[in-house]
Amino acid sequence: MDGTTLRTHDNVESRGHFGAQLYASGAVASYPQVRGVTLTALPTHIVHSAVFGPYGTNEMLYAKQLIADVPDESLTVFDRGFLSAEILCALTQHGTDRHFIIPAKSNTRWELIEGDENDCIVRMRVSPQARAKSPELAQFWEARAITIIDQQARKRVLLTSLRDRRRYTCADIVNCYERRWGIETSYRELKQTMLGTALTLRSKTTDCVYQEIWGTLIAYNLIRLEIAKAALTVKCEPTEVSFIRAFHLIQFELHWAAVTRSYGKLPASMKHLRERLVSLLNDERPGRIYDRAVKARLNRYAVRVVRKST
Repeated sequence: MDGTTLRTHDNVESRGHFGAQLYASGAVASYPQVRGVTLTALPTHIVHSAVFGPYGTNEMLYAKQLIADVPDESLTVFDRGFLSAEILCALTQHGTDRHFIIPAKSNTRWELIEGDENDCIVRMRVSPQARAKSPELAQFWEARAITIIDQQARKRVLLTSLRDRRRYTCADIVNCYERRWGIETSYRELKQTMLGTALTLRSKTTDCVYQEIWGTLIAYNLIRLEIAKAALTVKCEPTEVSFIRAFHLIQFELHWAAVTRSYGKLPASMKHLRERLVSLLNDERPGRIYDRAVKARLNRYAVRVVRKST
């Protein structure tokens, strides 16, 4: 589960409904923005649930609306911004075998109950403000804390509800957390590939903005579903398939079906489409791994080289 934003056209209706980002300097963003939170299945990148609304609404409020949609027997990976007893306790206390992994904040405080510094069970106090909003919350809540050292030699702590140390080792939990960045890939596919890196959404009214977002998500899920079916045929991971190539192939087939307008040939067209998707899988390069890294921001101004005379 993670959040994202989308820009809309700058008009009175969109700015009044969605609002815009307010910078620390007091300046307001040039375009209104839609804030959203999605629940995405990392093995397939299919968006399970989503909620969108005004930018001024906190992501935590959107996340609370998605907790009920988390399926049973699942593991949800959160960003540290969603560290809230109300969200995490609601996840684990309702449903069956619903668990979480979330990094602790630098100012998170707890009491060690059992274990050592690297792998232990901790107890944290629920803030009075949270209990005032949700009286059903207990005074304390517990989690398993695992200390890791990342690639930048920084010390980080992961909190999880998977408390069985024999069944769920530290390495397993770290590997699960590292897959969280797959949702960022999903957002890139939505914004850059499907929306064509457009500066704003095309719609200019509030209702049409929501319609465009949901329409894009439906189209994205249909593409991802076809990719998953093709991957199942050749027994590989859906994430090994190039989304861009599959998107262009499906787009071409749909355009061809619209031109021919022969509805009786649609089953044959779908069969041909899936066969071509399978052929794309055979051409893919398996095992490609790119470590996540911070890239230098591009300079919008030209760099002038000053040469010293001798």
